[in-house]
This record gives sequence, structure tokens and C-alpha cells, in this order.
Amino acid sequence: MFAKPIAGRTTAAADGDAVVLLIGMRINHFWAVHQWVPVLLAMPRMLRELSRDRSRGLLGHVLLTASPRTYYVVQYWESKEKLYAYAAAPDMFHHKVWAIINRKERAGKTRRHVGIWHEAYITPKGSYESIYADMPPFGLAKATGVLPVERRGRRAADRLVHR
Repeated sequence: MFAKPIAGRTTAAADGDAVVLLIGMRINHFWAVHQWVPVLLAMPRMLRELSRDRSRGLLGHVLLTASPRTYYVVQYWESKEKLYAYAAAPDMFHHKVWAIINRKERAGKTRRHVGIWHEAYITPKGSYESIYADMPPFGLAKATGVLPVERRGRRAADRLVHR
């Protein structure tokens, strides 16, 4: 259950573009449990769906909280094409959730009890770097593998040049 730290400094073994999606929710009214609980439960369902079919392109994720009101997931994807394909796939749960949200918005039935958001970053090869000191695999390194930092350079500038 608890990952063992890797002694020393490591870096992510990512090669190519890094595709990162931050997606989350904010509870605007705690008392409107019937509005925000379905939103809160939707993300774990999507993550389970993606974990069952690795060919969809999700490499890894980290669940985080920004406050008692705000929860989000950092997701690492194989490519922007696979991210877009999952988002639009009619047979996937995400498509069903967005259809419900869109219907509510068109009908004027949103009540502003819960907010949802996402940010997507497509970072080209050579435009990102990472370092982990005495850490178990985490974030991008957990999603793509771990390398000794010396393989890519001791300094951030060296690791960026390596790519």
C-alpha cells in the first residue's frame, strides 16, 4: 500500500510530449448534497473505466484537494489524440456525464451548487523536466517510469537540453 522511496534523485522517464489534464469540482453549497455527490462520484468511475482499458491512453493520475470545497485529479495521458478520443467516445461514461450536464444547462436547470473545471496542457518534448529526491514514483514519474537523474542531467537546464 505504501510505496517505498527511491534513494537519491530521480527523474521521470517520459519521452515525447507530456499531456497533462487537471480536472476537478468545487462544492459551492455544502447543503446541496444531492447536487454535488453525483459529480464527486463520477470521477472515480471514469478513472476505473480508464484503468480497465489501458489502450484508452491514461498513463496515471493523482487525486488532490485544494480546500474542503475543491477536489481535483491530475491526469497524465499518452497523447492529446487519446485524451480527445476518450472525451468524445459515445461508449464511455464521460460522454454520458457531459450529455446530462449539457441537457441541464440547455433546460436552465443548473443551480450553481457545484462548479466543474478542467485545464489541459500539451507540453512538447524538450519543454518539461522533473526531479524527485528520496521519493517513491510520483506524478509524471509514476505514470511514465523512473530514471536516475544523471541520465538526464543534474540541473533542470541540463534535463531540458537532454530532450
